[in-house]
Formats: sequence, structure tokens, C-alpha cells
Amino acid sequence: MFKNLFRKKSIEKLVRESEEDVNPLKKVLSVKDLTFMGIAAVVGAGIFSTIGSAAYNGGPGVSLLFIITAVTCGFTALCYAEFASRIPVSGSAYTYSYVAFGEIAAWIIGWALILEYSIGNIVVAISWSSYFNNLLVHLFNIHLPDWMIIDPMTAKNAFVESTAALASGAELTAKQIQSYEFAINAYNSAPMIGDTKIFFNLPAFIIVALVTWLAYIGIKESKKSANFMVYFKVAVILFVIVAGAFFVDTNNWRPFLPNGFEGVLKGVSAVFYAYIGFDAISTMAEETKNPQRDMPRGMIYSLLICTGLYILIALTLTGIEHYSHFQNVTDPLAFVFEERAPWIEKIISISAVVATTSVLLVFQIGQPRIWMSMSRDGLLPKKFGQIHPKYQTPGFATIVTGVIVGIGALFIESDLVTDLTSIGTLFAFMLVSGGVLFLPPKLKETGKFHLPYINGKWIVPVLYIFFVYAFQNRTIAAFTEFNLENTEEVLFIVFLIFALIVAIMTFIRNYSLIPIMGVLMCSYMMVEIPLVSWKWFLVWMALGLTVYFLYGYRNSKLRKEV
Repeated sequence: MFKNLFRKKSIEKLVRESEEDVNPLKKVLSVKDLTFMGIAAVVGAGIFSTIGSAAYNGGPGVSLLFIITAVTCGFTALCYAEFASRIPVSGSAYTYSYVAFGEIAAWIIGWALILEYSIGNIVVAISWSSYFNNLLVHLFNIHLPDWMIIDPMTAKNAFVESTAALASGAELTAKQIQSYEFAINAYNSAPMIGDTKIFFNLPAFIIVALVTWLAYIGIKESKKSANFMVYFKVAVILFVIVAGAFFVDTNNWRPFLPNGFEGVLKGVSAVFYAYIGFDAISTMAEETKNPQRDMPRGMIYSLLICTGLYILIALTLTGIEHYSHFQNVTDPLAFVFEERAPWIEKIISISAVVATTSVLLVFQIGQPRIWMSMSRDGLLPKKFGQIHPKYQTPGFATIVTGVIVGIGALFIESDLVTDLTSIGTLFAFMLVSGGVLFLPPKLKETGKFHLPYINGKWIVPVLYIFFVYAFQNRTIAAFTEFNLENTEEVLFIVFLIFALIVAIMTFIRNYSLIPIMGVLMCSYMMVEIPLVSWKWFLVWMALGLTVYFLYGYRNSKLRKEV
């Protein structure tokens, strides 16, 4: 049984199966389309929403976090590009892990990608709802009932917090009093079934339904929609950067790191969440005209463009408004112009609706194609791999994705799933980076991407020593004040041990620097994610393994071929 868990698929077999498909996906995507799809997925909820909380924790120095994240993603993107140039089929990290590590690892990563795409899209849908409601109020003076635009947990928490704040007798500003009274009135006015207050996020559900329909009817239609939305939102972001420059006060950039580098790293999950989109490009390999040439280019181009935009936006926001004012701000771009230039705020609200719609679209395209790949391998029921005869899309899988995301967007609180999504993504990135080390050597071919080999024999150990020196205070504290209840430091110690083993193995085996750096940087960023998210992630993984052993292991095509 142990041997069967690590049975691998060969690259030749994957390519042959894709070519023999009697009802293939449409090959309509060019390098420009892939780049735009990447931008569509990356520039969305992160730049319009979660960047606010990251700025509050890290101050102006949050721009450094975007650089660190971009470098991490850069190493990973190069590894993705190497896989994409060899394996021009759908499935993303799931398919790559099947080749590099075997079936059980592929299932685990596929299950993590379900977390990344489906659960992550819930956050995007909720963010879309917030901006859409803001648009209705400020542009059209339309006020939806409060109980129809919020999830039950957020409504209850707001009610409890507001009641306690007003009863405390503390000195409150007029704006705080208005906000607290609004939360209490919204809770009290909600309809009831029995003793239960009814709350749900209807706009979030509706946009998921519309985007799912667009993903269902075809990749060509989705591509045109995504391209249009990218042109629009990039133009608006560039406008915001230029217009915002006139309001920048450089005094707001001092101190640059108000909470130290640790404060910057607190924003890891919020910032990294924004970058998961370039992974979605790799799910579209079978719909790309020349995947071995265009997939790597699309990934790298989109990553570079998005990083530049994020750094400029971070500096602009923290230059306009002092970092301490971004606490609990979910619409930071609109927030900084609310008093200074209300007309710009309206443009931003429109752009945010468009931007988050494009993210939803790309993720709703990506998730079904991963399920399709898992179904082809027998790890999921055949229905998930069924291609619609007219639209040539994985129809059933697309509908299931829409149902899961739609119901989640109706009722789930967004904060919980942001961290969960980041863990799933980092886990996938780490395995893809490590997987490159297990690929057979290949000759360099003209027109195809080839990952450059840089010997990490001396570089990785030296970098490890430098890291320990740079974080010497935290390292000493982690060991001298060791306590199992201090979970952050326990995770840090685990990383130090893991990184030491990787450094030693690199020295002995002359591993390539790029994939090793991808593994180490992703694993370190995972350490910075709160423990509560780790607990839910492990629960999710346990559920996934249960499904695998009850269904996937028994029905695997590789098992039947042995």
C-alpha cells in the first residue's frame, strides 16, 4: 500500500492522454491573454481591500513586504514555468506534484488548491459586495436592507462590540457613535425565524452566480471579459497613483517601520493572498495555443506588472494617510479620498467592483479545471471531468464550484478564510518549487522555457547563517523561552530545523538555488500565519485524506493499470 501511495504519472503519459482526448478544451489563449488573466486575478481584493490591514500593521514598510512576496513568488513562478514548459496540461500544482512526488502528494495539493480557489473566492465575493453596496449608496442613493448585505457572524460581533462600547462610558467621537448605533439598529431590525436573526450577503451570492455562468459558457467569452476589466482597472490604479501623489505627505512615511520588521510580516497573509492569482494561469494550459512557450511568459510578465502596481499603491496610501488610521479599514483606496476628493472615491468604487469581478472570474475558471484533472485520474467521480459538448468547458465542475462559493459567500465571515487561503497557496507553491528538484534532466530546446541552474551548494548555507544572525533575538528567545503554548515560536523553531536540513542537503547534493529559495521562503511565510488558521488547515487536510482513502485510492486509474 505504501508504494501505491507514491505512484507517479510520467510526463509522456500526461501529454499523450491530453492529445487523445476526444472532446478537448478550446485552444484560444495567447501570451497576452495569459498575462491579462494573471493581472485580472492578482489585482483585486488585495489592492482594494486587504492592503489596508497590512498597512496598519507594517506602516509604510508594507511596501517591503510586497517586494519580499514578489521575490518569493518570483522563485515559485520560475518553478511553475519549468513545469508548464514540460507539462502542457491542466491541473496546475496538482498535476505537477503527481509527476514529481506521486499520488498522495498530488491529492493533498489538489485538496489544498480547492481551499485556495473555492474558499478564497468567498473572500473576493464578500469584498465585491462591500464595494458594490458602497456604489449603490453613493452613486444611486439605493440602500439595501442591512441584513441582506452581511454574514451572521460579522453582524453579531458588530452588535456585541457596539453595545459594549456605548455602555462603557468611554469618550467616543461622533463618527464612532454613529457607527455603533448603526450596527445596533441593523441587528435589531433584521427579520427572525423563531429566535434566530436572519443575515446573509445577497449581492455576493448574485455576483458568484453571474460569474459562474460566464465561466460555464466558454473560455473565449471569459477571456474577452477579463481583458476588458484589466484595461479598466489598471487605468484606474495608475490614475489613483498619479492623483494620490498630490496628496502625499512624506512625514507619513516616518517612521518607515513603526512596528519593526515583525509588524511588516504580520501582513503576510493579507498581502500574499493578493498574489495567488498567477497560479491560476497554470490551470489553463490546455486552452493555450502554445503552452510551452506562452505559459512561462504569462506568469512572469503578470507577476512583474502586479508587483510594480502594489508597491506604488502601498507607498501612495501610506503617504496620503498615516498608517495608524487604517485599522479596520476594508476599502483603503476609497478611504483616503473620502474627504480629500469624493469624486475620486466614486471612480475607485466602480473600479473595485470591476477588479474583484475579474478575480472571481479567473478563480471560477481555475477551480473546475483542477477538479477535471483529478477526475481524469480517477481520484474524483467521472462527472467532474465531463466536458460540455457545446461550450467545451468542464460544465459540472464549474456549477459545483459556483454552488460552493455562492453558499459560502452568503453566510461565511471573510477574515477566517483569508488566512486559510494563504496557507493553501503557500503550501502549493512550496511543493511546486521542491518538485522541480525531482524532475529528470532535459536538453534545452529553442522556444521553450528552461529553468537556469545555479548551484546552491555554498549560497544556501551562507544565507541560512545570515538569516539566523539577522533574527538572532527571536532565535535566542525561541529556544530560551520555549513553551508549547507559545505557538508562534514553536513554528519558528520548526522552520529553523527544516531550513537547516535543507541547507545541509543542498550542500551535499548541489541542489539548484532557485527551487530551494522558493521552498524556504514559502515555508517561512507560512510560519507567520496565525495558529488558528493552521488548526483549520489541518482539519481540512484530515478531511481530504479521509475522502482520498474512501474514494480516490480505490478508484485511481494508476492503481488499476498496475
